Amino acid sequence: MLILSRPFMLSACLHPSPHPILRLLPYILPRSSAGRQIGDLKSRLNAIFHLACTTDPWRALPPEHGKPDTVSRYFRRLTHAGLWERLLEAIKENHPNHPLNEVAPLIFRACRRAVRLRGLRFIVLIRRLGFLHALNGPPHKLPNPDLSEKLKAMRLPALPRTRKQITAYLGYLKALRHLHRLAGGIKHISRQQRLGWS
Repeated sequence: MLILSRPFMLSACLHPSPHPILRLLPYILPRSSAGRQIGDLKSRLNAIFHLACTTDPWRALPPEHGKPDTVSRYFRRLTHAGLWERLLEAIKENHPNHPLNEVAPLIFRACRRAVRLRGLRFIVLIRRLGFLHALNGPPHKLPNPDLSEKLKAMRLPALPRTRKQITAYLGYLKALRHLHRLAGGIKHISRQQRLGWS
């Protein structure tokens, strides 16, 4: 299993691989418009990864990376085509020394932006694959659908009859409420917290 440390994640953003498109080409081409030039794909992908390593909105994209609307539209197209899910699954299945793993931190950062478009199913996939760095916020502050399903299947114990049982029962209910809050996540998380957590 691929395990990424915080220093490695930061290093990948500060010193990205010079040719990530070479690792991603087999996944990008089937989800891009026919006839799209490789150089154009590389430029747009670099723009996506550049912004993904920040908490800035698309409109803050530097001019040398192209028009923000064009890049953001391409990102949405790739996202709706299921690119990031396929990449996460490929990283999970790959050998630790696979070339794709060199750009895994950049992929994880892009996934943080894709969560808003892909919703809870994407969060579930990220959690099940164990790539928590791809979540768009601290894991304990985001919804946990798997935990929610487990809580839904739980049954309350029989009503207490003794004082000792009542104390234990109330403690159980308190713990259950806490787990339900965790499963639902925090309603309001700032953009900086969502995209910039480490």
